[in-house]
Amino acid sequence: MFSWLQFIVSLPLFFVLFFALGFILNMVLKTTWLPGVLSVFVPIAAYLAVGRLTWVDVVVFAFGILGAWTSGGVIHYLRTHGYRMY
Repeated sequence: MFSWLQFIVSLPLFFVLFFALGFILNMVLKTTWLPGVLSVFVPIAAYLAVGRLTWVDVVVFAFGILGAWTSGGVIHYLRTHGYRMY
């Protein structure tokens, strides 16, 4: 069952969720590439667990990956401009 409301709400939700997780991982582990690499494995694990993904799942996971990659870019920008975290 497909609901447009759930789809529209889940896009920014997954973006912010993966951005926050990536930002925290970047601060603690001091790497900018790790969340982007790890976020690629989430759709693979979901595909293996569920067995098939619809276009809705792929778009939602793409927004999550975009959020993780954006967090790496933000951390990189902050570090190059003198901000230090931990």
